[in-house]
Amino acid sequence: MARFRMGEGVLRRKPIEQIEETESGGGLQRSLGLWQLTAIGVGGIIGAGIFTLAGTVANGTAGPAVLVSFLIAGVASAAAALSYAEFAGLIPKAGSAYTYGYAVLGELVGWFIGWDLLLEYTAIVAVVAIGISGYFSFLVGEMGADLPTWMLGAPGTGDGHRVDLFAAVLCLLIAYLLTLGIRNAARFEMVVVVLKVLVVLLVIAVGVFHIDTANYNPFFPYGVGGAFTGAATVFFAVFGYDAMSTAAEESKDAQRHMPKAIIYSLIISMVLYVGACLVLTGMQNYKGIDPESGFSTAFKSVGLGSLADVIAVGAIIGILTVMFTFMLGVTRVWFSMSRDGLLPKWFAKTHPTRHVPTRVTWIVGVASAAIAGFLPIGEAAELTNIGILLAFVVVCAAVIVLRYRQPDLPRTFRTPLMPFVPALGIVFSIWLITFLQWQTWVRFAVWFLVGLVVYFAYSYRKSELARR
Repeated sequence: MARFRMGEGVLRRKPIEQIEETESGGGLQRSLGLWQLTAIGVGGIIGAGIFTLAGTVANGTAGPAVLVSFLIAGVASAAAALSYAEFAGLIPKAGSAYTYGYAVLGELVGWFIGWDLLLEYTAIVAVVAIGISGYFSFLVGEMGADLPTWMLGAPGTGDGHRVDLFAAVLCLLIAYLLTLGIRNAARFEMVVVVLKVLVVLLVIAVGVFHIDTANYNPFFPYGVGGAFTGAATVFFAVFGYDAMSTAAEESKDAQRHMPKAIIYSLIISMVLYVGACLVLTGMQNYKGIDPESGFSTAFKSVGLGSLADVIAVGAIIGILTVMFTFMLGVTRVWFSMSRDGLLPKWFAKTHPTRHVPTRVTWIVGVASAAIAGFLPIGEAAELTNIGILLAFVVVCAAVIVLRYRQPDLPRTFRTPLMPFVPALGIVFSIWLITFLQWQTWVRFAVWFLVGLVVYFAYSYRKSELARR
């Protein structure tokens, strides 16, 4: 009998029909419109994908077929995006994949997705901060200024390096921005995203006049397999909408706006990715593309060195918005888990006037600053990837289960071609998981076991559903 009750407990679900607009522990303020949500989504998607990954994949994996790599990744990501869109219109609550998994597949599944995203999103913020710090150091050096060696990188990344001070400070600044209130933070994000999109459009508009079609031949220098391998790499540049969906509870009309924002942000980003890839591989032979600063070297190769500096500044701006989106995501997942009682309620308290979870925001800010300041970018990056792919699997599976379990629920958006589209998202995500290194699996297993202890020692007994 005890075993039955335990099994019943970990599979308990939050009834979708009873999810209230405001739950105990404080609520968030609904102030985001459609285009603000779309900007947050574009801010999370467009970043390292254009300014770094495109050159990396073109140079060593796919050649000019990096365009195909982005298209494959985009189709696979769209399968998951359509599943997210259905849930976003159905369950307009904070938490994204955690909330969807909890409502459909049960408490234990929801817990582990949320638990894993806490680590993954925080690590992404740190990785992006380290990347921006590298661009910043480069620009400072170009201006002839010499910074103290101790502040230029984490220990072990260079002689005399003690801390990546700029990366750490940047994490704290993003946290401060988010504590000012979602409306003010979203305005900042909107301005920065517009600037980023303008820089990308400038790159495409100028670069198109310097394309040499001979650079497209051969189009598949590494074979078709190279394009698929490249898709596994660039996939991580096309999923920022999942972090944006955590802000559903701060949308004015979430049931209508969230599905549109998810789809719009992915479409806008894919159009920019395709244009940028065509320009990059058309301006310079794929063998000569710099894996780290592809567009800068491409424009220098055609005598446009001054524009290369503008691109470097645009890269900093573009990657900055990724930090904003994912720090927003991790704080909302943490807030939602705490409000549900799976973590201490203390974390779910919001600011009395700004209506944002300031406590968890500062904790995430400090944690990401510590990772960014003291871990090399490679070690920090290895903390990411697997949790987001598992979240995709859960969301795609949950949308299938719920469609057949409760087909008559009022849905403002319905995933088309059910169940083929979400099944495609599941298959592609599992396929990408097979590319991850064994060290990533070890770290995931350790974090999983820690989560298991926390769940059964605290969350299982303290959750709101257990109390009821």
